[in-house]
Amino acid sequence: MFDFSIAKLPRIEFGSGIFKKLPNIIASYGHRILLVTGSRSFRCNDYWQPFINELNNRAITWVHCTVTEEPSPTLIDETVQAFADQSFDVIVGIGGGSALDAAKAIAGLLKVQRSVMDYLEGVGPELPYEGPAIPFIAVPTTAGTGSEATKNAVLSIQGENGFKKSFRHEKLVAEYAIVDPDLLTSCPQSVIAANGMDALTQLIESYVSARSNAFTDALALSGLHAAREALIPLYQQSGQSKVHREKMAYAALISGITLAQVGLGSVHGLASPLGAFYPMPHGVVCGTLVASATAVNIKSMLARDPENKALEKYHHLAEILCEKTYRDPETAYSALTDLLTQWTKELMLPRLSHHGLHKTGLDKVVANSRGSSMKTNPIVLTDEEIKQILLDRL
Repeated sequence: MFDFSIAKLPRIEFGSGIFKKLPNIIASYGHRILLVTGSRSFRCNDYWQPFINELNNRAITWVHCTVTEEPSPTLIDETVQAFADQSFDVIVGIGGGSALDAAKAIAGLLKVQRSVMDYLEGVGPELPYEGPAIPFIAVPTTAGTGSEATKNAVLSIQGENGFKKSFRHEKLVAEYAIVDPDLLTSCPQSVIAANGMDALTQLIESYVSARSNAFTDALALSGLHAAREALIPLYQQSGQSKVHREKMAYAALISGITLAQVGLGSVHGLASPLGAFYPMPHGVVCGTLVASATAVNIKSMLARDPENKALEKYHHLAEILCEKTYRDPETAYSALTDLLTQWTKELMLPRLSHHGLHKTGLDKVVANSRGSSMKTNPIVLTDEEIKQILLDRL
């Protein structure tokens, strides 16, 4: 617990109204930027036009591209090729995880001029990335992925032979993470639910990770307290509560920091093949599986590794999220999984079959689930145990 190293993080500017600092920060890098956003939500809210006006007033030349869905290697390569003859001082990503991941990958490749397939983990030649990367500024408009704090850009190809893999290197870490909770006001309820459960899952999985340490545990616990107090109320009030926006933006940021340091677990191990083979949004997968994965982890440790320290952590998680003291560990475990199940229902997160998964596809998902996230799960799960997680939410 007290033997750890902490990887590179961005400079973090956090707080309501902090978005107003962005033009100044951009100007400190130069006067030509590539702006990467989602397809619609940010450009339709009250922040877009004043931001663009401020760029124009400062004679900052900006070129704009949009990301309409989870980014693919083809999207990244085509964007890099389209701007190959242009020079940018900084790349600014504004949006959800897809926009930030796309901007991160583009920033890493514009000066390199190679296909992102050369660097993706688990596919292609996996060449060592040497850069140089263009400075990158991350501005999240959702509270979920924590991409603003990580070194990986998640890219996917969807379909029968699809994959979901990371382009990952410390040179890709944002120079700045500008986290303004007020930007969450444009989030639809469904996005609040899915992204919020993604952040919650990341906090839980990093807290019980096999690589967890005292530093990341302290952060994860603070994020879990914030998520407990804010996720359901923020969803119920459609993002209109300032204090709940602040707490969920904080929880999401912290989840990105902790996952970047110590990894995740079985939910994210399964999210990769599920998101690749089926049209399942990442946050929806996390939200629908977290209760089942928690139950299977606990049951497996009780049966095969009863001295595993993660069991004590699950007990503590139950007390934090349920706001109750439990003397009996078994009661705590049941209360924890019951609460996570209840939240999944309250947030109206669908079962896996809603997105096309059937029993005939389970073996293929299980066979492709043992990526980097599964390696830091607190216990090595058997194929049958992984399959049980899926069956519980089929």
